[in-house]
Amino acid sequence: MTISLLEQAPAIRYAYKASLIGAAHQFELTADGLSWRVAGRADVWRYADITAIRLSYRPVSMQAHRFRADIAHASKARLPIISTSWQTAALMAPQDNDYRAFITELHKCMARAGSRAVLTGGLRPNVYALAVTLVALLALAVGGLLVRALATGEFAGALFLVGFAALFGWQVGGFLRRNRPLPYTFAHIPDALLP
Repeated sequence: MTISLLEQAPAIRYAYKASLIGAAHQFELTADGLSWRVAGRADVWRYADITAIRLSYRPVSMQAHRFRADIAHASKARLPIISTSWQTAALMAPQDNDYRAFITELHKCMARAGSRAVLTGGLRPNVYALAVTLVALLALAVGGLLVRALATGEFAGALFLVGFAALFGWQVGGFLRRNRPLPYTFAHIPDALLP
């Protein structure tokens, strides 16, 4: 009788608290599949039954370095896995190394199981296009205000607009760069979408 590598190795686990109230969302990679326990429900999804994974960069005000994996099952159920966990009312702790290890190993398990899951990174294309359009419109508006401020001699206002544009470009530009829609393979998970 042959024992697979996954059966020999200890199970890989990951947990995070999505909110201050409630239990942690718990995940485990087992020989049978992805085992999960969320909000009083539990199940095991065979790796071959996972139909899609979408990785994205999702910063929030309390945690600017936050990543998310959305996992879809053949039953149409979905599970989010987030790289941060609530600890106190004012503290959201990053779990970068544990999240990266779990997501990487999940991809390896699915590849070994012969999964045909659709692997995508970033935002959905229509959401991404809308975000780029809104940023372009905002850039035009700020550019127009900057030209007007310079033409009327309002150099303090012009300096404010340049500072605002630089900060906005750094924040939103990084978000859009990381979340550009792209397909990927089990062997090449995009580094920009992992901590």
